[in-house]
Amino acid sequence: MAGHSKWAKVKHFKGKVDAARSRAFSRCAKEISVAARVGGGDPNFNPRLRTAIAAARAENMPNDNIDRAVRRGTGELEGVAYEESIYEGYAPGGVAVVVEVLTDNKNRAAAEIRSIFTRHGGNLAAQGAVVYLFQRRGLVVVPRAQIGEDDLMEIVLDAGAEDLRSDEDQYEVITPVDALDAVLEALRKEKVEPSSGRLAYLPQMQMPVNEDTAARKVLDLVEDLDGHDDVQHVYANFDIPEAILEKAC
Repeated sequence: MAGHSKWAKVKHFKGKVDAARSRAFSRCAKEISVAARVGGGDPNFNPRLRTAIAAARAENMPNDNIDRAVRRGTGELEGVAYEESIYEGYAPGGVAVVVEVLTDNKNRAAAEIRSIFTRHGGNLAAQGAVVYLFQRRGLVVVPRAQIGEDDLMEIVLDAGAEDLRSDEDQYEVITPVDALDAVLEALRKEKVEPSSGRLAYLPQMQMPVNEDTAARKVLDLVEDLDGHDDVQHVYANFDIPEAILEKAC
C-alpha cells in the first residue's frame, strides 16, 4: 500500500476517520486564510485561493466558513496569522516523509515536529534532502460509487489531468499543479463530488515495508504527525502490503 495518498485507508483501519474529518475544516480554513492574505480575497485573481476554496468544498465545508476564512486572511476579521513551513525527514526503515505545516509559532512547531520524529525512531533531514523524491501534483479523490471509470476518465483528461488510478473504493485523479482547479470545476459541472481535491507531494518511488514491527513504527510516526494541530498534510513513500497493514494497525 503506497503511502502518498492512502493514509485515509490507514485511518480507516485504525478507527481515526471521524477524528480526521473533524480536523478537515480547520485545515481548509488555515489554507484559505493564508492564500487570501498572500494573494488577495478574490479567487478570480488568486489561483491559490481558488484551489483552496475548491478543496474546502470537496470536504463539504459550509460557504459561511469559507467566507469567514477569506475575510480573516484579508484582515476584515481578526484572526491568527499563520506561516508556512515544510519539514523533511525519515521514518524508520528509510521511509521518506514530507510534512506541510501552517503555524503561528514556527519555533514551537519545529521543536515539536522534531520531537515526534525522534520519539518514533525517525529523524528530521536538511531542507531539500527528501522533497526531491516527491512530485508536486494535484490530487483529486472520487468515490467509485459516483461514476464509472470510463466516464470519469473522459471528464478529467479533457480538463487537463495526466493520470487516473483506482482501487476497490475510489479513483485518484493526478493533475499538473496548474490544472487542478480546472479538473475540480469540470467534475463539479458534471455533478461529481470529490471527497478531496488539493495539491500534494506524490512520491516518485516507493519504499517497501514488509515487516510488522517496522510497519507499526512507520504508521505510528505518520499518525502522530498527522494529529499535530499545526500539520496540514503528511506525505510518505511507504509501501505496506495490506496483510501487514492489518496486523500493524
